[in-house]
Amino acid sequence: MLGSKLDILKQEWIDVVFSDRNKAYGAYELRKNNPGRTNRALLFGALFFIFVISLPTIINKLEGFIPKAPVKVKITDVVLTPPPVDAKKLPPPPPPEPPKPKVDQVKFPPPIVKPDNEVKEEPPTQKDLKTADPGQKDQKGDPNADVRIDEPVGNSDVKQVTEDENKIFSQVEQQPEFPGGLDAFGKYLGNAIKYPPVDRENGTSGRVLCQFVVERDGSLTDIKAVRGPSQTMMDEAIRVLKKSPKWKPGIQNGRPVRVSYTVPINFTLGEDNN
Repeated sequence: MLGSKLDILKQEWIDVVFSDRNKAYGAYELRKNNPGRTNRALLFGALFFIFVISLPTIINKLEGFIPKAPVKVKITDVVLTPPPVDAKKLPPPPPPEPPKPKVDQVKFPPPIVKPDNEVKEEPPTQKDLKTADPGQKDQKGDPNADVRIDEPVGNSDVKQVTEDENKIFSQVEQQPEFPGGLDAFGKYLGNAIKYPPVDRENGTSGRVLCQFVVERDGSLTDIKAVRGPSQTMMDEAIRVLKKSPKWKPGIQNGRPVRVSYTVPINFTLGEDNN
């Protein structure tokens, strides 16, 4: 009657279903207008999807038309001042003489095969070795000393005192250094420091004096700002120093030690910020 294919949304079927019924009822109106609503929903959904996908491209296009505000802040090169060197301060003392061995030592030259007429040093006899140990030189022992194995010996009657590894030096033989030197440190600060917006608006500038400890592995600890024009500048200087790469540690007596270091950081506004 209405074709071999059954489509309950076709108008002919809708008229058959609602024949002799109240067509003002909502179901008839919904089925009658369903195709139009479905098409509009598909169209709006497709348009919204395309808009979302194209949104980044649209934003990039709009940013190209809007001119960016000129950068008015200029950070000048940082002048670093190493800790002052005290000319009157005496150089560090030499390492203490190792204590005496517990048992006497006799010099035991290395065995080298030579003709008898070329031998200049006679090795110790078995009799000597009964009362003394072989060593690099003739050495008188101290019966009250501790037994020392694989450790240097000397003529000191006082036991060697180990220096505190946690001691913080203010002056050392070789000062700590930023990788690449002071110029590289100045470039690092110039790239890493962000001028605080509130100080830029208020036209505040000046120098922040910072102190920190360069550890034996080159890391920076105990970072603090001693003084500065504003708290925001002091906080920014501390933030940048905390992100600093490791330094070359200070050297004292041939080994790395902890060193206290002081550095000033300048915050300067550009000339066009008047």
